[in-house]
Amino acid sequence: MPTYAYEALDGSGKRQHGESSALSEAALARSLEERGLLVLEVAERAPGSGTSWWRPGRKREVLEFTRAMASLLPVGMPLSKALDAATGVATADVADAIRDVRTRVERGSGLADALGEHARLFDPLYVGIVRAGERSGDLDAAFARLAAQLERDEQLQSRIVSASIYPMLLASAGTAAVTVLVFFVLPRFVTLLEGSGAQLPAATKALLAVTTALQAAWPLFAALPFALAALTVWVRRTDAGRRAWSSFLLQVPLIRTLRQYALSARFARMLGVLLSGGAPLLGALDDTMASIGDPIARDEVGRIRGRVREGASMRAAVGESGLFAPLLAQLIGVGEDAGDLRTFLTKSADIFEERTERATQRAAALAEPAMIVVFGAIVAFVALSLLQAIYGINAGSFR
Repeated sequence: MPTYAYEALDGSGKRQHGESSALSEAALARSLEERGLLVLEVAERAPGSGTSWWRPGRKREVLEFTRAMASLLPVGMPLSKALDAATGVATADVADAIRDVRTRVERGSGLADALGEHARLFDPLYVGIVRAGERSGDLDAAFARLAAQLERDEQLQSRIVSASIYPMLLASAGTAAVTVLVFFVLPRFVTLLEGSGAQLPAATKALLAVTTALQAAWPLFAALPFALAALTVWVRRTDAGRRAWSSFLLQVPLIRTLRQYALSARFARMLGVLLSGGAPLLGALDDTMASIGDPIARDEVGRIRGRVREGASMRAAVGESGLFAPLLAQLIGVGEDAGDLRTFLTKSADIFEERTERATQRAAALAEPAMIVVFGAIVAFVALSLLQAIYGINAGSFR
């Protein structure tokens, strides 16, 4: 279903901008008019265009909406009114999407189907948990589980980002210092040393040769940011790019272990939450496969689903995987033996999320001294090479 951007006036004359999915421009216009808006413009949004996918605070607003629904539904508020009340915690495109969801629900659509029309805001896991809640008649608990899951994801991401900030700043500062040395400081010494006519030490000659080569290759360095930007777009927008990037990460020794922990935690958490919502195992595996962003992990979940459908146990299917951590299969086996798979999946997710955080903090702790040593060695080599050459020139002047 195409996505349209629109501009409209509300009853107070205030302009509203947003995006919504609809069968056609006319259908969206009718939907907006039914909400009391005066439509000014409706235009189809090209795939991948717009800025709503990166707007800061968007995930936070979805979390606040989920929290509001988890609080309003248990007190007996009808779904339509709860959606209307929850709109107040969001702004811009998120609020517009919730209003559209409410309109669809009032027309008889299921809540999960209505949320699924806004895939940029509500991923397949979100929709799958809501659908499981609708099927089991326990929508209140579904939103409570979603709120807990989103809060947990946000906290884990915040801790990982916090642990990575200092190494990134250190790398940026070190790179900037080396760049200044190579392109601004050393060229001045090159003229001085070459004009002296003195015999330069081997270390100084090597330094000058590297500096000259780097200066000659400055167009490549100038093009590097554009190449990185193009690579980022390719990785984010294409399946081939995402698959190549995922494969690369799984080939790097230290990152491979971190990646295994993170994917194991994500798989266990998704599957455990869906099973807790009443979804059957095969259906939960389907929703998990659709909601995992990593293409290699998605293929692996598809393989696991196929093995389970053939009659294999979850322990055996996961144990055959070379992607997920071996401990995950063991914990799943204990859960199957105890007849409580969903509880052990949740515990597995807690274990692997903790390991992911610890591994990230350990990598950050190791990266800091490593970068200090590397950049310090570069600066020390440059300084010693120049001092050695200058000393040789001064000594030669007294002969």
